[in-house]
Amino acid sequence: MEILHQSHTFPIRDRRADSLGDFKYIPDEIICTILDCLTPLDLARLACCLICFEPLWMSVCLKKVSGHIQYKGSWQKTTLHLENLPNEYIEFCRKPLQFDGFSSPFLYKRLYRCHTTLDGFSFDDGNVERKNDISAEQFHREYDGIKPVLLNGLADTWPARKSWTIDWLVPKYGDTKFKISSPLKVSMTFKDYVSYMKQQHDEDPLYIFDDKVSLGWLVIGPARSGASWHVDPGLTSAWNTLLCGRKRWALYPPGTVPLGVTVHVDDEDGDISVDSPTSLQWWLDFYPLLADENKPIECTQLPGETIFVPSGWWHCVLNLETAIAVTQNFVNSRNFEFVCLDMAPGYCHRGVCRAGLLALDEDSLEIIEKNMPCEKENFRCLDLIKKETKARILRPQQNENGKENANGSYNVWEHDFSFDINYLAMFRNRELDHFTSPWCPDNSLGQRGLREWLSRLWVGNPGKREMIWKGACLALNADKWLDCLGKICFFHSLPFPSENAKLPVGMGSNPVYVMDEYVVKIFAEGGPQSSIFDLGTELEFYSTLSEVNSPLKNHIPNVLASGILHLENGSYNIDSWDGKKVPDVIRKCSLIPEKGTGDVFPFGVQSKILFTYRKDVSPENGPDDSDESTIVLLPYLITKRCKGEIFTELRNVLPWEDVLNLASFLGEQLRSLHMLPYPSFSNSDLSDFEQNREFSSANDMDMEFVSNESDIPVEWKIFVRTLMEKKKNVSGRLSKRSGSIPKTLIEKAEAYLPDDFLKLLSIYEENGMKKVGKPWSWIHRDIMDDNIYMECKSCSNGIPAPTSNGGVAKSWRPTYILDFSNLAVGDSINDLIPMHLDVFRGNSDLLKQFLKSYKLSLMRKTPKQGSDDDKYGRLSYHAMCFCILHDENVLGGLFKTWKELRAAESWEEVELQVWGELNNYEGFP
Repeated sequence: MEILHQSHTFPIRDRRADSLGDFKYIPDEIICTILDCLTPLDLARLACCLICFEPLWMSVCLKKVSGHIQYKGSWQKTTLHLENLPNEYIEFCRKPLQFDGFSSPFLYKRLYRCHTTLDGFSFDDGNVERKNDISAEQFHREYDGIKPVLLNGLADTWPARKSWTIDWLVPKYGDTKFKISSPLKVSMTFKDYVSYMKQQHDEDPLYIFDDKVSLGWLVIGPARSGASWHVDPGLTSAWNTLLCGRKRWALYPPGTVPLGVTVHVDDEDGDISVDSPTSLQWWLDFYPLLADENKPIECTQLPGETIFVPSGWWHCVLNLETAIAVTQNFVNSRNFEFVCLDMAPGYCHRGVCRAGLLALDEDSLEIIEKNMPCEKENFRCLDLIKKETKARILRPQQNENGKENANGSYNVWEHDFSFDINYLAMFRNRELDHFTSPWCPDNSLGQRGLREWLSRLWVGNPGKREMIWKGACLALNADKWLDCLGKICFFHSLPFPSENAKLPVGMGSNPVYVMDEYVVKIFAEGGPQSSIFDLGTELEFYSTLSEVNSPLKNHIPNVLASGILHLENGSYNIDSWDGKKVPDVIRKCSLIPEKGTGDVFPFGVQSKILFTYRKDVSPENGPDDSDESTIVLLPYLITKRCKGEIFTELRNVLPWEDVLNLASFLGEQLRSLHMLPYPSFSNSDLSDFEQNREFSSANDMDMEFVSNESDIPVEWKIFVRTLMEKKKNVSGRLSKRSGSIPKTLIEKAEAYLPDDFLKLLSIYEENGMKKVGKPWSWIHRDIMDDNIYMECKSCSNGIPAPTSNGGVAKSWRPTYILDFSNLAVGDSINDLIPMHLDVFRGNSDLLKQFLKSYKLSLMRKTPKQGSDDDKYGRLSYHAMCFCILHDENVLGGLFKTWKELRAAESWEEVELQVWGELNNYEGFP
């Protein structure tokens, strides 16, 4: 019987519903977002039955890795390699899945972007002017701070212009690690990156962005890579010189937010965050939607050309082929004031400055209207300008006959919409400044760094002081603080500061002025009440030093005078104050502490601890530091200027022996500090507050238990309850801090911290009494590299002694510890945190050297610290807990110092790496 074979054509069936089940109702965009949250192993398991394409694997991999990475031909292979999976499991996961009956426009677009070519993207007839042999004067007059321009010939004499190609760089720098663009800090060796470039088909390819070249930043990337829409940080201007390849640029002037870009303005400090499609996605999906008159200014940058991007301009870059470039952001006289204003604290002006008026929606404008210090008429002016800029379009320039210019350049400056510093400054709240406001982590310099930068510019550029002073007044309220300094100097018959001393210096949180023979510190951090407690505590500390004749007094500045500057009814007055009793001006402001008003130092450390405790444990019922009176209080302290240099300036030139001596010096001085007698606390100091407090937290039963532990000293009760309060929502607080803290660790922070903070006290029994096995002492809390002075010990009258070979050599000895405004009492381990992270930069040898000189007990080991409670017997555990609960973002600095710990899986791993040397310390009774 003959069997006939026939081919049958079956209709293609949509398999999506059967494969996804209930997930079929969810858009593919949402499904990809869900998959992006999976762990690499879960994604690998899912890949056995579902196609997980490369962009997803790339996202998961870059979330996991931190530090050096080696590309393995695909992001799936790279991710699975990082998981250290058995080879047979990896091979199984690599098998491609093939099936029909599925379509997704969303996934198809992403796949298209991964594989498309850019042959049709060239735009050599762009409308950015090209100039040859332009003079510096012409550039400043016609372009600087005004409009973009392409400059030819600037790099013609650079050796890199001809030699820097991929083939030339690989043999010379193949094993050199370069920073790679990604949400986290990733690096690749150059040869690995070149291999990645040749193999990748990424939707948004990674590119090298590294500051290893002296001119600026080195930028290397393949076709389809680039920078999405952004405004350069700090309102700086930028130049970019292309050495090889081609780049397509699109630009908009300040205030014109590109289509497809969403700008978010932080309600607290005005920080700007931008949601933008990738550069390739924007050109494919959004550019075609623009009418001709709304298209950006654009060009194709060719090898050898330098493009200038003015301050505040939006720009987007797409590499049309493998490109090598050098770029740098800069500050000059044209944008200096914008940069200073951007660094100043405050919500009202920052969003306006960074992204232009269109970055603010109507709700944000209403907030500004309620809070802005300028007149309502000025705000109406803002509203009119905002409406005008919405309607503003980019039109070709016309000549005198009304015809379009031949070069097609756009007259985007027709409305003179370049930044106006006087207009933008209207939105700045004059009451906010760097010394009374929290600083913004996204500033390119940071508020403290800005102060130091301005001071250096002031001293080094006398000819530009008019410009620098105006910028300092915008950012620092420099005129206000100089006026206060003048009143203090006049009252104490001190010479007015010289021209070089007009700006506050230092990295601290209070205005500090350094004159020839003396230093004036004005207490401003935290408001008037906090400032009074800071000065009162510091004065009590100096008094204690003198009473016991501590050797530490030889290594701190001599106090010359102290007092309170107060502005009342428009006039300044000064009351001298040595920290004792309660001055009349403080009584007028109702700032009298609830306890200790009859003590010798009513605003000393005991009152300060209670004040801080009430704010930390019960902020809703704690003291209100806002001063609604018409009196402005500014405590101040005058000390003799120390000779020498701060350690910050010497760090990179000190011999290792001198650094070891510094560690020993710090051990000796902290030993003296921690041995000082401290004021005792009594149960009555807390009784009224404890009775009035309404318990509302989950830990309140534990807090009541702590209060009822009669044998435990009051100071330790305060300590424990404060830590318990700080543990609440610790994950949420850490998430708001530096982005360098790994998410996996943030999630594990609460479990890592003690369930019972009493166990941190190393409690033991003696003669039937419970005692705390840790020392309670004065603590500096701010031993950092800018608070240490050193003198040249091989110098005579400041001149280094000659060496035998005719050269000069300097050796340095530490002499002084500065800035005791953060003084407190507490667990002495807290003083090790800033010192180890900032002064020692995590060097365990220096920590070991410090401990050799310190020679004091940090904790008593008890029999209870056995196998079950072993972690409480580790000093490293105690230090790590205090790091996590610290008021400052010390974890951000920790993970910057130990970059490899960003891949840590547990806090124990971080603890032992950073603080492990403490466990070898034998300073136990």
